[in-house]
Amino acid sequence: MPAKLLTPFTVKGVTLKNRIVMSPMCMYSSYNEDGMVQNWHRTHYVSRAVGQVGLIILESTAVTPQGRISTQDLGIWNEEHIGSLRQLVDLIREQGAKVGIQINHAGRKAVVEGEILAPSAIAFNDQMKTPKEMTKAEIAETVEAFKQAAARTQKAGFDIIELHGAHGYLINQFLSPLANHRTDEYGGTAKNRYRFLREVIAAVKSVWDGPLFIRISANDYHEQGLTTSDYVTMAKWMKDQGVDFIDVSSGGVAPIQINDYPGYQVKFSEEIKHGAEVSTSALGLITSAVHAEEILQNDRADLIFLGRALLRDPYWPRTAAKVLGVELESPKQYKRGWN
Repeated sequence: MPAKLLTPFTVKGVTLKNRIVMSPMCMYSSYNEDGMVQNWHRTHYVSRAVGQVGLIILESTAVTPQGRISTQDLGIWNEEHIGSLRQLVDLIREQGAKVGIQINHAGRKAVVEGEILAPSAIAFNDQMKTPKEMTKAEIAETVEAFKQAAARTQKAGFDIIELHGAHGYLINQFLSPLANHRTDEYGGTAKNRYRFLREVIAAVKSVWDGPLFIRISANDYHEQGLTTSDYVTMAKWMKDQGVDFIDVSSGGVAPIQINDYPGYQVKFSEEIKHGAEVSTSALGLITSAVHAEEILQNDRADLIFLGRALLRDPYWPRTAAKVLGVELESPKQYKRGWN
């Protein structure tokens, strides 16, 4: 059986040349605090496209200044961001990769000046700021911010949008009973806690017709938190709303030490993939081609998201192809040294 890792994957009319994805990883490199793309981003992302990664998803990109994880985050909260993002998209696409962007609001995990917002006025930990509980008007404004960010994404020419619903940021805060203690229609039951995400998905899809991914935290690692079975139910709701792909991560909504090991999140991906009948990612300390291939061949996920492995080696796809006995086409400029 041929190596699946290096075969194409199509999602809603967008075909990736292989199943290797650069996972969104914060670079904290917008040094002027204006959210603009810098030369670092152009070097960092384009080099992985040269290395033959199939899909590159840009780091968490803030839908409002107040919703940044840090003041050095990339932004997509105004029209001025479109031009430099468009240039970056073009540079990456020239090297044969598809391009996605992860749009996000950090909620109570924002480390910025001034007031921060969350579903409930509960700090993440003793060292972080206590957020203001969002009013319904502020919820509506934030939903609109996601919508406008998606519209700008369309103008910038991205292939894929990923909503960041994981790692304890705003969408995840609404979903989890650990962070959402509201008593109105946005809190309490699972359907109520899902309401904010439901509204964000609907708003984004009103201006975006391309593939829509969502990153989730499939386990809160807390006895009163959410588990993978909860997310199987929610993944069905997401799928019914037209979400095309679930990017399965875990943790981050509570300050809990996670026992991580190679592939520790794959079981969550497998359960959601088959339980909700939806395409999923596998990620989390996956470093070897053989491990990645096993996951795909055993139908445990559809794409392999790599983080630290691609930080260490921008040409990881070349190494993987050699291990799996597959010939991977090189950039023409590198032919003399590729093999």
